[in-house]
Amino acid sequence: MKKIAITLIAVILLLTVSVFGFAACDNDDGNVIKLNEVTHSLFYTPQYLAMSLGYFEEEGLKIELTNGSGADNVMTALLTNEADIGLMGCEANIYVYLQGKKDYPKVIGQLTKRDGSFLVARTENKNFDYSGIENQTVLMGRKGGMPAMILQYVLNNKGYIDGKNITMDYSIQFGALGPAFTGGTGDLVPLFEPAASQLVKEGKGYIVSTIGMDSGEIPYTCYTATPKYIKEHPENVEKFLRAVWRGTEYALTHSAEEIAKLVEKHFVGTSLDLLTTAIQNYQNADVWTTTPVTDKDAFERIQDIMENAGELSRRVAYDVIVDNTVANKIGTVKK
Repeated sequence: MKKIAITLIAVILLLTVSVFGFAACDNDDGNVIKLNEVTHSLFYTPQYLAMSLGYFEEEGLKIELTNGSGADNVMTALLTNEADIGLMGCEANIYVYLQGKKDYPKVIGQLTKRDGSFLVARTENKNFDYSGIENQTVLMGRKGGMPAMILQYVLNNKGYIDGKNITMDYSIQFGALGPAFTGGTGDLVPLFEPAASQLVKEGKGYIVSTIGMDSGEIPYTCYTATPKYIKEHPENVEKFLRAVWRGTEYALTHSAEEIAKLVEKHFVGTSLDLLTTAIQNYQNADVWTTTPVTDKDAFERIQDIMENAGELSRRVAYDVIVDNTVANKIGTVKK
């Protein structure tokens, strides 16, 4: 009996090794990309479309998506090899480079070309042009964060100076701006979608301006990787970017309703109507790039914005931060 039991165990172990051995071969870790996004937002709709439409799978890739909840956390994940590719603002790359890091991550592809937040006010103003908001309080988000720096850039260009003719409140983290505003803090607040449209739906605010249109084009959100990963996995980088820009092409050529139905599963708890409205707002705002190639003029503008905010110790050369080697192979999406 003992001999039979041992034999059975041996057979089970042999079968287990065989099954899991073959499974391991099929699930090649070399095809898995650990992607860390700065936040989970409809702003990155092309990426979620690529996931929903199976574009990554068609390229032979498997995506492990995590939410970094901030560019600093995404950058840390890249530097500690917890992530292969990070989605965040390129200001994080500039900061790390200026800190003297040798193996600093580089921008490999750009996803959005302008700020994705909308300025929400407590009262409706269909002809809003930034006039008449003297002495009001604007909730900005974290000082040094890209949304806050861009809004400061816009307000300064409109003649507003913090502490003189307007109050720029940096005391609240960007993710908490919506609840703070609905709780009665501030007169104006920048919000991403679908938070902005949610406030409008609830009658608690009105979208009065598209901040990204007011500031001009910049490499707002980019895909970043370390030189080591780029060198060791050039095919994965190309496949990844190609899949995302197939998602971009879909986002630029289909209705907001069609898109909302596809990305709905990535935003559980948000109604289809709200998703459709938010996506339509992003389409109208022209936020997505038609090519992953990062433009030099746009890169210089983002440094203008950082300088204006007092967050840039010195300017950095475009080709130091940006590596368009793979992006140049992808081409341009036709609208």
